[in-house]
Amino acid sequence: MAPPTLGNTTPGRELKRRFLFLGLAMVGGMVILAMQLYRLQLIRGEEYAAKSVANFVKEVRLRADRGVIKDVRGTILVDSRPSFDAFITPAFCTQCFEQVIPQLAALLALDPEQRQKVEDQVRAARRSAPFQPIPVRVDLTRDELDRLNARRDILDGVEVVPVPHRNYRAGTVLSHVLGYMNEINQDELERLNADGAKYALGDYIGRRGLERYFESRLRGVDGVRKEVVNARGQTIEELNDMLGGNSVVPPEAGGNVVLSLDMRLQEAAEQAFPGVAGAVVAIDVHTGFIRALVSRPGFDPNLLTGRITPAQLASLAKDPLQPMINRVAANHYSPGSTFKVVSALAAYKSGLFRPETVVNCPGGYTLGGHTWRCHKDSGHGPVAGRQAMQYSCNTWFYKVADTIGLDPIADMGKSLGLGSPTGIGVLAEVPGIMPTPEYHDRLSPGGYSKGMALNSAVGQGDDNVTPLQLALVYASLANGGTLYKPQLVQRIEDLDGRVIEAFQPQVVRKVDINPAHLKAVIDSLMAVVNEPGGTAYRQRLKDIKVAGKTGTAQVVTLGAVRLKTHQMEFFSRHHAWLASFAPAEAPEIAVVVLNEHGGLGGSDAAPTGMAVIQKYFDLKAQDEVSPPPRANQPYTPTLPPAPDLESAILSRGAISTDVVD
Repeated sequence: MAPPTLGNTTPGRELKRRFLFLGLAMVGGMVILAMQLYRLQLIRGEEYAAKSVANFVKEVRLRADRGVIKDVRGTILVDSRPSFDAFITPAFCTQCFEQVIPQLAALLALDPEQRQKVEDQVRAARRSAPFQPIPVRVDLTRDELDRLNARRDILDGVEVVPVPHRNYRAGTVLSHVLGYMNEINQDELERLNADGAKYALGDYIGRRGLERYFESRLRGVDGVRKEVVNARGQTIEELNDMLGGNSVVPPEAGGNVVLSLDMRLQEAAEQAFPGVAGAVVAIDVHTGFIRALVSRPGFDPNLLTGRITPAQLASLAKDPLQPMINRVAANHYSPGSTFKVVSALAAYKSGLFRPETVVNCPGGYTLGGHTWRCHKDSGHGPVAGRQAMQYSCNTWFYKVADTIGLDPIADMGKSLGLGSPTGIGVLAEVPGIMPTPEYHDRLSPGGYSKGMALNSAVGQGDDNVTPLQLALVYASLANGGTLYKPQLVQRIEDLDGRVIEAFQPQVVRKVDINPAHLKAVIDSLMAVVNEPGGTAYRQRLKDIKVAGKTGTAQVVTLGAVRLKTHQMEFFSRHHAWLASFAPAEAPEIAVVVLNEHGGLGGSDAAPTGMAVIQKYFDLKAQDEVSPPPRANQPYTPTLPPAPDLESAILSRGAISTDVVD
């Protein structure tokens, strides 16, 4: 029987025909696909390859706000101001060396060295971290910002990023305490990031003072925002919408540092201090917290944190007054007669001297054919221990040293903290020198001799103290013999003012001082200020009884004829000291003044100390009746310029020499 047909076509032939059409369609599709692949991979392969790797999720760094620094009443001394930095990202920088960097160099006036640095960093980053932004210029000026924004179309890979810049509102005041910031270097970057930090090129890091010491507390934790960008680093908004709310990790602000300093007292100390160089320290005798601290001359931390020029750096380095040195703790000086409290305590402890012990002063003390002079050439005549302190008679203390030797004096000085760092931490410091016979045997030509003890007994020779150490000595006398660790910071707060950490007073040790001996020394210090003939009597306060000791420390050996201060070359003039505490009956505050090359303790240091003490108690009375102002108010400087070296060198006028100590 014949197979069925459909028209003139059998079913088998129709099936073959369909397979043929299907095969032709598949072959045609393959040909078209091959042609498209050829076009994409060979003809336009490089173009699309670049686009395929350029569209990716970019992590944008969200910088944490750096904590502010405030005084004890909440006045803001250091914060951050708005600023912009320019960065270049190698991965997005097309024609980087041919066009972009030359344009940047022209727009930002980069010198050849700065341009070469950018090029070197970009080349290095292309190999290791092509998506790491490279800093080109920090803290753009308004003109620089406008020029960059106007040429953004030809600056592929260049970003202008808002980055807060540190703002030191007090200028040079407290510069050694606050410190400054500058760019992190490569070694620091690798070391700190290896320990878990997350710094990047161009970041600023604290240098010196509080900025350095509390770097990790002030800095905060950066956040991140994820963005989809194209080959030029430009955000693709429609794709970013796909990331949603999970694209942002917010930053955490750094902590705020609250100082123990009161800017009202600080300003009073700055205004009262007449010297071009030196220090003032005011410290709470019962806690060790510092209430005012002057180190002059200072430097401008805004300049050092900004774009300082080589000429400006050279000027700082060549300044004969060395403004980068903190006079309070990082430089030591002969204390002069302020040291006599140590010698008096050692004398009384030896049992060989009492406050009533009388020594005759003919104007000096002779030992082994050499005469050590008293400041009063005609002599004080017979004086007891109390009068020796009141009149600052050197001869009485020469006799002490000749009798008991240097060791008991050195032991007393060391027990009061001399010759050792105070442990303040925030400030760099030197230990000072409290010499012993062993010290002189090791370092002095010919070894130790009795005359060295005589020099030390009056705060000369190799005796060297920092103003901070001396303030702690007098604070210890005022509080009955407790030596405290000095502190500048009372607490760390969060952004909302909640206390993260509060710092408590820290006792270093209780000094072994006989109460009767201490009472006798304090009584003699009261006579220095409050009784006729005392070396600070002319500067006494009307309503506050101050206990203190002036000092005039020689810088060069005295000649046969005593010269007045204005007759001496500046760097040969004496250092003027006052060490004090008040009120004498129930002490609260100790104040030390060092007027470096300033002249005489009684006339060139004592007035400053008395002014600071008076201001302290005026403020205390004011605060008892007036509510404190609202906190977090920015500090506004009102101080006149500090005196300069030229005016000090050219200073003239009759300066009294009847009371030199």
